[in-house]
Amino acid sequence: MIGKVMRGARVEGLIYYLYGPGRANEHVDPHLVAGWRHPAELEPELRPDGSRDFRRLNGLLKQPVAALGERGYAEPVWHCVARAAEQDRILDDDEWAQVAHEIMHRTGLAAHEDDEAVRWVAVRHASDHIHIVATLARQDGVKPKTWNDFFRVREACQAVEHRFGLRLTAPGDRTAARRPTRAENEHARRRRWTEAPRIALRRQVISAAGGAASEVEFFGRLKAAGVLVRKRFGERNPGEVTGYAVALPIHTTRDGGPVWYGGGKLAADLTLPKLRARWSNQNDTGLRISDVSAKVMARTAVRQAAKDVGSQEEFFARLKDAGLLVRWRLSEREPGEVTGYAVALPGFRDRNGGMRWFAGGRLADDLTLPKLRARWAGDRQPVEKISAAERQAIFDDAAAIAQRAAAQIRRSAAGDPAAGDAAWAASDVLHVAASMLDDPALRRAADAFDRAAREPYARIPCASPAGQSLRVAARLMAATGAMPGSASGTISTLVRNLGLVVAAVAELREFQQRTAHAVGARAAARHLQTARGGAGRGVSAQARLAELDFPGGPAARTMGVRPSEGRTRRGPEHPVARKGPRR
Repeated sequence: MIGKVMRGARVEGLIYYLYGPGRANEHVDPHLVAGWRHPAELEPELRPDGSRDFRRLNGLLKQPVAALGERGYAEPVWHCVARAAEQDRILDDDEWAQVAHEIMHRTGLAAHEDDEAVRWVAVRHASDHIHIVATLARQDGVKPKTWNDFFRVREACQAVEHRFGLRLTAPGDRTAARRPTRAENEHARRRRWTEAPRIALRRQVISAAGGAASEVEFFGRLKAAGVLVRKRFGERNPGEVTGYAVALPIHTTRDGGPVWYGGGKLAADLTLPKLRARWSNQNDTGLRISDVSAKVMARTAVRQAAKDVGSQEEFFARLKDAGLLVRWRLSEREPGEVTGYAVALPGFRDRNGGMRWFAGGRLADDLTLPKLRARWAGDRQPVEKISAAERQAIFDDAAAIAQRAAAQIRRSAAGDPAAGDAAWAASDVLHVAASMLDDPALRRAADAFDRAAREPYARIPCASPAGQSLRVAARLMAATGAMPGSASGTISTLVRNLGLVVAAVAELREFQQRTAHAVGARAAARHLQTARGGAGRGVSAQARLAELDFPGGPAARTMGVRPSEGRTRRGPEHPVARKGPRR
């Protein structure tokens, strides 16, 4: 069962609509099933012509609002729709009355045995849902509180599901991403877009955040992907960036301006403070990767810092902001003159435990300090190229990291509070891999895994070695650039090991008794089986997935997930609405 909360200003229009024929669904036999009094006392009377007389009911609902006066809400009408799943049995009026009383009690608007609570009624005009209408003014003249009413409604729906044996739905723990509104879906349908802009932007932001090591690189990757970016600056400190918003150039308003979406409107973990927490510990990993991969990561960071700067002082400042260690080479003739530089990635050491220093000329011919100075003077920007040997080394390191991370997640699934960090980082790897390879199956896997990656109520998990290593793998893959249509044995190994990571996260979420998250991880694993290179999957990966009862385990059947993958379905929180009442 799902519940949706809305607010309005006029109770008369809402009551008239609920008792009318309806606009989308045919309303059949509208009547009251519950209220602050017995429904028989509040039911609108029938006129001789067959119409209803709503004056008495509307007057009773509006009396406390009028008594509260200017101290009340600007929108005093509280409207909640409670809908059962299509697979559920038909509830009778008494059972729907219990649903309405449970919702009003959980929200605190009309607790049990509270005779001075708000006035409300529950209207039923179909077999699968009811409408609860309340006016936000208590009968004792006190203004009621509605804080977090949506989450209280979610708790009430879950309690009703267990009471009546209905289909279980996911909790309202803020792990689900923001869904497109009906207006956004209709706009996308009219423009013949394959998906709503909110979904495309969320995917772009997650991919850019996963492939970046700093805030500067994050915004640079968004702009390189063709996404419009608007930064929000603090009022106290005008130079401090406190947030951001993104938009697609093709999605505009009537005036021609872009439609902006803040990071928090895309997902709870995409706000700028949450992203900064994600980047804060990326360099302190202690992870050992090949010299070639370390060189590519350092080169990517240096190129990003060298963009849109006008002097070497600004360039060196950007390198430090990106978390790189910088060492200058001074002239022997002029001791104060800088003639070169070298950078190192903290946390990535060689076999002897020493820092890996890369001079600018060793990274690339165009990254020496003299050539950078010439570029800043007005020369063209060079195009970064990755050699085949470098790509091979990066894929080898990423596949090995994923395999080790899967083993670490399984070892820590026994209750380590930092295990959620690995699930969070696994989402970055899946999104970056899908963006890099342009594989539809990988993209579907990343979208399905989205909820399994988040902690409840937007909590930031503690850093873990598995999570930090997976973020390094995401950065490595992002450095290679787009590779649509590529297929090799190394990519097949990488996809296989990503399947092991997803399977380990499914085990973790099942141990934590988060059924919706486990179902998302299982669905992602099914999509990974059809991803590029899936035919060459090893026996160990198949055996691991078989142990978890893929593709349809007990948790998947509980949440209503089907093995078919070619259709678009609503999530567990949103059962599909029927066109009319069940016969």
